[in-house]
Amino acid sequence: MTTSSDGRLPLTHVREDGSSHMVDVGEKPVTARRARAEATVITRPDVVASVFDGSLPKGEAIGTARIAGIMAAKQTSSLIPLCHPLALTNVDVELVAAADRVLISASTATTAQTGVEMEALTAASVAALTLYDMIKAVDREAVITGIRVVEKSGGRSGDWSRNATTQDDGR
Repeated sequence: MTTSSDGRLPLTHVREDGSSHMVDVGEKPVTARRARAEATVITRPDVVASVFDGSLPKGEAIGTARIAGIMAAKQTSSLIPLCHPLALTNVDVELVAAADRVLISASTATTAQTGVEMEALTAASVAALTLYDMIKAVDREAVITGIRVVEKSGGRSGDWSRNATTQDDGR
């Protein structure tokens, strides 16, 4: 493990020679771990209504986006090079209507030696991408935003949740 260029943070995925590698988690204890991430698709209010009443030209978007998010969470280690494959015990993706947007929340759980934040982020992101694909024919200006981890539990670093006053840009 090396330190960052500013000397403060340990770089767990970087070898002494600067090359990337997958961290060995074999000595870490197996613990119950959970994470929740979110994403937002901003569109017009009439499009949000169509999403939730099932009248989009491409069909029923809510179930399609939910299943896409679940499938994506299960494939995270195939998509993100340094992620460990995890046996997920739960993936839940929810889509909620707001005035001009759809709020997506993805929760993941496992009992493992490493966390499930990346799986939650992947689920939320792919659900948002799927929803975008389903609405692009009626709103080419739709925007995906706010992809971020909002809470996690388990593991050495313990529980964490995003402060309710955190800015929309995640800082």
